Amino acid sequence: MKRWLSSVLLFGLMLSFSAQRIEAQWPESQPEAGQQAAAVPKHVLAFYYPWYGNPETSGRWVHWSDVDEVNQTIGNATHYPVLGAYDSHDPDLVGEHVSRACEVGLTGFIVSWWGQNTFEDQAVPLLLDSALQCGLHITIYFEMVPGSTPTPDNALTDVLYLLQQYANHPAWLRVAEKPVIFVYSRAISQIGLDGWQQVIDQTNQQYPGGALFIGDRISATAAQVFDGIHTYNPTGQTAHMTPDEVRLWAETTFPQWIATAGDRISCVTLIPGYDDSKLGRPEPRPITDRWNGDTYRVLWEEAIAADPNWILITSWNEWHEGSEIEPSIENQERELETTAEFAPHFECNYAGSTRGRKGGLCP
Repeated sequence: MKRWLSSVLLFGLMLSFSAQRIEAQWPESQPEAGQQAAAVPKHVLAFYYPWYGNPETSGRWVHWSDVDEVNQTIGNATHYPVLGAYDSHDPDLVGEHVSRACEVGLTGFIVSWWGQNTFEDQAVPLLLDSALQCGLHITIYFEMVPGSTPTPDNALTDVLYLLQQYANHPAWLRVAEKPVIFVYSRAISQIGLDGWQQVIDQTNQQYPGGALFIGDRISATAAQVFDGIHTYNPTGQTAHMTPDEVRLWAETTFPQWIATAGDRISCVTLIPGYDDSKLGRPEPRPITDRWNGDTYRVLWEEAIAADPNWILITSWNEWHEGSEIEPSIENQERELETTAEFAPHFECNYAGSTRGRKGGLCP
């Protein structure tokens, strides 16, 4: 949490302490400590970028540059989308993304968000409404704290805006009735863990029912601040590895990430590959080769073996950094087919379920 009366008294104190601790983190409906991890539903969530625009829909190019539709190349993208240089505000496009995500077993998108009234913010309502068509969940990735001198108050203002504006939507990702927000490492570094502790405390005081925050930092200290921890992209560790080397790395690293999370929500992040060599960033670049799909497959196998609460995929459509699983001219449907193969196996590990989250029989 041991002679007869002493044992009873000590055991009672331990139960009381344990209950108080859990009650502070979870609603009354949440199981006690020994069952807490099992109470978090399995999710497979992909990071999603709603920052693309084209002249047909938005009247201008947004994020895409040097688009050559004839030769199917984009100046600042590693690969060329099968759907072309699309617009994130196009309802048909978003509907297609949501439909394909559900088909392959994703349970949600973590949507890159850059502040109130930005291009990305304007895409959120469409994503939420579209997600209802197949039960996909939506949350956001809090990318940066606003202001020339970022402060916890600035972060809190944006967090409360998000919760008040969107979190009551039925498609918003929730755990134990609490809305979930992911926080990127940049935003963490801007105000530090102490600053985010303030933001979380104030959110839970000011927003009815509170919220859950999943921070982009794998450390025991971060796990004491956030309700869960994750890493956005492991390419700094997997760069230039063969699939066999990636497997050895993941066999050791994924269980360490989960252990570091402790009783918080644990996440393991997969990438199909990574190549940002077209962005003019300083050499050498941390490129992770796809190895004809073997990198992604190996990471899936090791993630399922590690059994975290959630598997995160970087990314659905970060085309600039070549980490997308969305179909490209170069890689076609390969990564979506791999996702469809493995995601049901992982999701069926929830509470001994015999059926997947989408209603199909577990493998």
